[in-house]
Amino acid sequence: MFSAGQKEMKEMDDYTINRLGLPGVVLMENAGVRVVEEIMRTTAKMISSKSHTNIVVLVGGGNNGGDGFVIGRRLVDAGFPSHVWLLADKDRLKGDAKTHYDVYMNRGLPVYSLHDHSLDDLQQQLTQADIIVDAILGTGVRGAVREPIAEIISMVNQFSGEKPIIAVDIPSGVNSDTGKVENIAIQASKTVTFVCPKNGFFLQDGPRYVGEWKVCDISVPTTIGNQLNTKLPEIITEQKVNASLPKRPPHGHKGTFGHALVIGGSRHFVGAPMYTAKAAFHTGAGLVTIAIPDSIYPMIAAQNPELLLLPLPDEAGHLIPEAVDTLIPQLPKTGTIAIGPGMSQFSSGQMWLEALFSKLDTQTLVIDADAISFTRHRLQDIQDYKGDIILTPHPGEMARLMDTTVAEVEANRLDVAKTFAQKYGIYVLLKGHRPIIATPSGTLYINPHGHDALGKGGSGDILTGLITAFLAQGVSPLDAMISASYLHARSAEEKAKKLSHFGVTPMDVIDGVKVLLNRITS
Repeated sequence: MFSAGQKEMKEMDDYTINRLGLPGVVLMENAGVRVVEEIMRTTAKMISSKSHTNIVVLVGGGNNGGDGFVIGRRLVDAGFPSHVWLLADKDRLKGDAKTHYDVYMNRGLPVYSLHDHSLDDLQQQLTQADIIVDAILGTGVRGAVREPIAEIISMVNQFSGEKPIIAVDIPSGVNSDTGKVENIAIQASKTVTFVCPKNGFFLQDGPRYVGEWKVCDISVPTTIGNQLNTKLPEIITEQKVNASLPKRPPHGHKGTFGHALVIGGSRHFVGAPMYTAKAAFHTGAGLVTIAIPDSIYPMIAAQNPELLLLPLPDEAGHLIPEAVDTLIPQLPKTGTIAIGPGMSQFSSGQMWLEALFSKLDTQTLVIDADAISFTRHRLQDIQDYKGDIILTPHPGEMARLMDTTVAEVEANRLDVAKTFAQKYGIYVLLKGHRPIIATPSGTLYINPHGHDALGKGGSGDILTGLITAFLAQGVSPLDAMISASYLHARSAEEKAKKLSHFGVTPMDVIDGVKVLLNRITS
C-alpha cells in the first residue's frame, strides 16, 4: 500500500480517465457507492437499533461535493432519507460534479442550499442527525478555510465523539500533502478515502483529524504509479513486517543470531543504554554487549545478568576519547553497533566519535540520541563511512543536523528525511507521531501507527534496541527499520488497551513486541 499527495492523485485519475478510458463520472459514482457501503458497515449496529436514521450530507462546490451528491442519492436508494446541504453556489458546480448534481436533481430529491436556508436551520438538522457526512472541500485545500465554511465545520465539530462523522477522501480543512490545518478542519471519526491514503493522513495535524481510515477501490489501478514513474511513499503493514523479519533456523544457536554492541550511558542517564540492550536481547540477538562508563558499571551489572558488560574509562560520568582503545578488541566481534543512548552531551563528544570512527571498519551503525548531535560537525565521516549507517533523530535533532528549525522539519517531514538520506548515503528514521523512513536511494516508508503511550523517556531507546536486534540477526537496514518501527508503535497501542495510555513503560513495550512477534510469525 502506498500513500500519495494531491499531484500524484490527479496524475492517476487523469491516466485512468484519459488513457484507460474510464470516465470521471464513473469514478465519482464508484466513490460515492464505496462511502455508502462504509457508512452502512461502520454504523450497522446503530442503524439496526433505530426505526429512523437521520443522515446529513454536507456538499461543497468541487469534486468532493460531486461525491456527496452520489452519496445522498445512494442513501435514498438504500432506504435512508438523507438531508443533502449544498454549501456552495450551484453555478460553481462543473464537470463531473455538475453531472451528478443534475442526476440528483433529475431524481426529484430534496437539496438544502445556504442561499435559501440559514445556518440556524443547518444547526438544527445537525443536532437531529445520527450521522454526518463531510463532502465539503476534499483534497484541494490550500491555506485557511474561509467563511461560512469555517463556521459550519465548527458546528459539525461540536458533535465530535458524540455521533459518527464520516469524511469523504480527507477531512475538510486538512492539507492532503502536508497534513497542515491552518485554522480549522473536520474532526472525523472515520475517513473513507480512494485509491491511496493521502500523505496528509500521517503528517503534522493530519493524524488528529482523520480518525480511523479506510482505503476503497474505485477502479483506479494502484499500479499506475509505476507506469507514471512516480515514487510514492509505502505504508508499513503487518504483512510487510512479516516479510522483513529475520528468519530463525530451528537449529540456530547464539552465534547464529549475531552479536550486538550498545555503546552509551552517562552518570545521569543510566537507564537508556540498558533499555536499548534489553530490547536487543529480548527480540532475538544472540549476544548483546553493553559498553558503558565505568562509574555506572555497578548499577548496570546488578540489574542485567543476561547482558555482557564492558566498562569504559570515563571522567565525571562521561566517556573519554581514550575509551575507544578499550573498545578495539570488541569491535571485530560484532557487526552491529548502537551508539548514543544515554550518552548525554559532553565537551569531548565530537572527539570521542571521531576516535571511534577511526577504528571502525564496515560494521552497521545505529546512531541515536546525543551521538546524533555529535555527528553534526562530522557529517563527512558519515558520508565517507564504508558500512551502513542508520540515524534515528527526533525533529529537534533533525533540525540541528540541518541547521534549521523544528517547525521547518515538521512542515516537510517527507522531503527532509528523503533529502538528508540521499545526500549522505545513509538510512534515516525520522521519529514523530507517524515515523518516516528514508533510504539512500530516496525510497520512503510511513509507519501509520503510534500514539501518546510512547510519550515516556526510554521509548526511543527501545526502538534503537529493536533495530539493532534485527540487524544483528542478519536482515538489511531497511528491513530492520521497517520491522522495528512498526512493532514498537503497535506494541504501545496494544499495551495501552490493557494498561491505559498513562501506564505503558519501556519494559511493557518490550513485552508487547514479544507477543506481536509470536502472533505475526505463527
